[in-house]
Amino acid sequence: MTINNKQILAFGFTLLLGLIQSTAWGLASDADQPIVIDSNTATYDDKNNTSIYTGNVVSIQGSIKVDSDKLVVYFVDGEADKLVFTGNKAKFRQKPNEGDEDITGEALIGEYYPKKNLLILINQATVWQGNTTYSSDYIQYDIKTSLVNAGEKTSDAKRVHVIVKPKAATTK
Repeated sequence: MTINNKQILAFGFTLLLGLIQSTAWGLASDADQPIVIDSNTATYDDKNNTSIYTGNVVSIQGSIKVDSDKLVVYFVDGEADKLVFTGNKAKFRQKPNEGDEDITGEALIGEYYPKKNLLILINQATVWQGNTTYSSDYIQYDIKTSLVNAGEKTSDAKRVHVIVKPKAATTK
């Protein structure tokens, strides 16, 4: 993702509001794809409508991939409603558009709401794309639009830290 001066100014302004936005769009087909889960163990609890997966859990939906130590899937009417990823930093990766750099992130806890296309990263959360890094204890990521919201206006404890690195100089 190339960042120009207008975008840098926009980042500065939105930081004042505690909000950061990325302008890329997620692959349109991601939300229509099935969620495929691989793990060392799996348990389904019919009474509580949950599935628990542990050990090197890999979850894939289209271009979205999440690696975690544990995953709990909560079902409503037979459909996955909420997925909670935990571990020694659960990690995600998504291709926003063909040809764009991947968006990657990590956190101690991740909550994914497939019907809302929403991924929430909690505790030691970081999201990267290109030369830009967003860090906070709370980051919301809209998987469909690649919109990143970081921090909370009501809490100094969930402040946002952004690094926009300059592009490497090219030699002529």
